[in-house]
Order: sequence, then C-alpha cells, then structure tokens
Amino acid sequence: MAGPDPAELWRVVDAFPAAPDGDDADRINDADRINDADRVDDLLDGTYSRLTREWYPDLVELTETFADDDILREDVLEHVEAAPSFRLSDGAAPLPEKRRALAAADEAADEVTEIAGWYATLRSMLDDDPDDLTRVERLLHGFGYVLAHGLFLGASSPERVVRRLRLAYRSVGVSIDDTASEAGAERTTFTCPYRDVGARIYGEKWVCHEKLDRVDDGYVTYLAKRGIDYQRPRGCDGSEVCYSTVVRDGPELWWPKTAPAAVRAHS
Repeated sequence: MAGPDPAELWRVVDAFPAAPDGDDADRINDADRINDADRVDDLLDGTYSRLTREWYPDLVELTETFADDDILREDVLEHVEAAPSFRLSDGAAPLPEKRRALAAADEAADEVTEIAGWYATLRSMLDDDPDDLTRVERLLHGFGYVLAHGLFLGASSPERVVRRLRLAYRSVGVSIDDTASEAGAERTTFTCPYRDVGARIYGEKWVCHEKLDRVDDGYVTYLAKRGIDYQRPRGCDGSEVCYSTVVRDGPELWWPKTAPAAVRAHS
C-alpha cells in the first residue's frame, strides 16, 4: 500500500515546532514566548492558534490511527491539505498587507519559518514516492499518464479539462452527483461505486483511493506540465461522496505552505 512508514511519519509529526499555549506558561516559565505567540496569532488572523490548538491535535490522532493500520494514507493527506491557511495572494494577485503581516510575525517568532519547513517535510512524506509504489501501482500511474495524452488532447482550460475528466469518471461507472464553478475552479462531486470492494480485507476506499487514484496521479502529472492543477478525489470521510477540483495553476501563496523567505522572493 502506498504511504509513509508509520514510525517515520510519527517522527515528523512529533517534531512540530509549535510554541506552547498559555496554559503552559507557569510550567515552562516562558511568558515572553507566550506573548510572542499571541502577537503572531493576531498578525495571522488566528491562523496560528487554529493550526497549533485544533488542527495539530487532530493530526496526532490521525497519525495514531494510521499507525494502527485503521485508515489510509489518503485520510492523513486530506487533513494535511486542509491545514488552516493565511492567504498571501488572491490567485496571482499579491496581498501586500498580508505579506507585511507575515513578515512581522516571522520577526516575532522563529516558529513561523520553522512550521513552514516542517509542513513542507510532512507534505512531501505523504506524496507518492515512486520507489514505494507496487509494480501494479506504477503500471496504473503510467496507464493514467498515457491515457491523459488522448483524454485531454486540445483541452487547455479548466472548463475543457473538467468536461473530459467527468467523461472519464462516467466511463468507469462513477456517478456525477454535482458540479460547481467558482473563481476559475471547477469542482466535481461524485460517488465511487467501488468503495466497498475489498473493504473487509483492506478497509474502505482501498480500491477507490489507494489503487484507482494511481490512474488519477497520471492525469495530475500530465496536466501539471500544461499549467493545470488537478486535485484528485478528496473528502470521502463518512460518505461515499467524494470531490475533485480542476483549476488553472498559478502562484497562489499561503502560509504555512509558503515560507516567509519564499514570499519575500516573490515580492
């Protein structure tokens, strides 16, 4: 099964460089650091506290569950991708005030840069590593990449790409439940008919995500080279319904995905 080694994932998750919250001030006698964390949180519109006090504890629980082999890598990845974010651009348009706020937060606490580096490491661990894929998974990825050359031939916009993508979904029995378009992003909500295949042995969504998504990974590789960002199926927790999005790839920046130094480089 694709995914990181649980012990290695634990090592990275445990290295989260968060400042302690106010409840720990007496224990660690570090009031200045607490004050810095509060200032950072104010500058980042509450993103810092949501990340450290809400999102991270949930990540710890998911990592434990993953280590027990009760959930798939996809479940952890979905949570990581949904990290609270501080937007630094509106699409390709920079947001100068937000960027100045991030720079001030970076000066106030080292954790701002450290969390960005930690997040990049965590995110890369959950991406597919070709060396970790089985032979069948590599074949599925290659099949998707080759298929994409014909499927998306001449499709140069998110609108055209998503029409072809929905056709591909329907051709394998996937039911399209809803479609939406907002700010250049094309979203498709659908039901995977293979959710329960192999569920008794491998768990729910094993076929839908850990196997069939390798074909989608081939689509991702092909489209990324053409400036299209295809976020393959996500959001199936507690439901058979999943969604995917297609959008024009652009320099959209947000923290912690983007480190302060990278923002300065884009300014």
